[in-house]
Amino acid sequence: METQKCKGARDLLPQDMEKFRQVEEAFLNSCLNWGYREIKTPTLEYIHLFTQAGTLTPAMLGRVYSFLDWDGWGGERIVLRPDGTIPAVRLYNENMADQKISRLCYITNIFAFEETGKENREKWQCGVELLGDSNPTSDAEIIALALEIVKSLGISRVELKLSHAGILKALIEELKLSAEAKEALLDEILDGNWQALAGVKSSNKDFAAAVAALMKLKGKSSGFLANLKSLPSISRNLKNEIDKFASVSGLLDTLGYSYSIDFTSIKGFEYYTGLCFKIVSGNRKICSGGRYDNLVGLVGGKKTPACGFAFLLDELVQLVKPWSRQKADKTVLIRTARENAASIKASFELAGALRRAGLVAEFAFCGSQMTARWKVAVQDKPGAFVIEDQSKGVQKKVKSANDVINFIGGFGKVGK
Repeated sequence: METQKCKGARDLLPQDMEKFRQVEEAFLNSCLNWGYREIKTPTLEYIHLFTQAGTLTPAMLGRVYSFLDWDGWGGERIVLRPDGTIPAVRLYNENMADQKISRLCYITNIFAFEETGKENREKWQCGVELLGDSNPTSDAEIIALALEIVKSLGISRVELKLSHAGILKALIEELKLSAEAKEALLDEILDGNWQALAGVKSSNKDFAAAVAALMKLKGKSSGFLANLKSLPSISRNLKNEIDKFASVSGLLDTLGYSYSIDFTSIKGFEYYTGLCFKIVSGNRKICSGGRYDNLVGLVGGKKTPACGFAFLLDELVQLVKPWSRQKADKTVLIRTARENAASIKASFELAGALRRAGLVAEFAFCGSQMTARWKVAVQDKPGAFVIEDQSKGVQKKVKSANDVINFIGGFGKVGK
């Protein structure tokens, strides 16, 4: 029987892992430099963690991988985590809730069933959570961090799109719908069907028409938000949400970030309460996030303001150009003039010295698949090495491992 990988699963080949690790490194470097600390949560979580947070809409509930954690008499229903934020919040509640501010980051896999098996059922996220602060400076901080990570990866021509879950939910309240109609409308919007707003039957017909028209608009900063305030019979709650949005967009203006406001650009904002954003490159969504001030309380903690984002690592690796440590200029192939015990020992000692100096050293006793500028032949005579610069076709004989390191590090500049 021919063995095959599972439907919806995939193998990551060396060239894939090169870019995968590149994204991880850029993400972690930026996060750690901004004061975020890395965490890791379990792959398995109780399903009630997600249902009590209200994150599993009817459409999403059918896509989670769940099973009974059987103990002989009963058990809890378990899921392969479908989201990275909620487990991070659970970790915070159980271990860090006494801290005034927590800046956390993680790289994790998430799982969602896709019936055709043609799409990946396991995906990867690089996530950031900032817990404990409600000021608009925190919203601006996570957006600035996300854009720095994108820049560090050399990804250009990206667009930042803003929305606001607080405004959207306040607008829906203004429609004066029944509880059932409001829940059904929210489920449709959460799944990305913004056209559902156009067909809403509301007792407030003028407001319903204005909302439907507003969803078609695209704009930027103060002028756009002023149009929102001109809606008929605007409530105090809606005005407050607009003012919160204006505070964040004003900060982004001050910091010089370009963005567009598009309320229909975000879906799946079920636990968001304020600002929502996404970063796109062409037709790829590479990052999304926002403010979720109620989530910590919904999963068993005390009410705590929070915001965060997640990069879609699978999308990022399609956009980056590899720059792994194994660059040709830093790679050395080591061979021996004759394979005897003394030469092989000298080769291992040289390789160790090269690696400690920050170079990549590979033995070429049986050939190599790597592209390397440098080749070093270990001679029969102890302490003798011949360096070949394959890019220039020149050779240099040196007497010690330090001479090899100095020569390669200085691209040929070694003391006589």
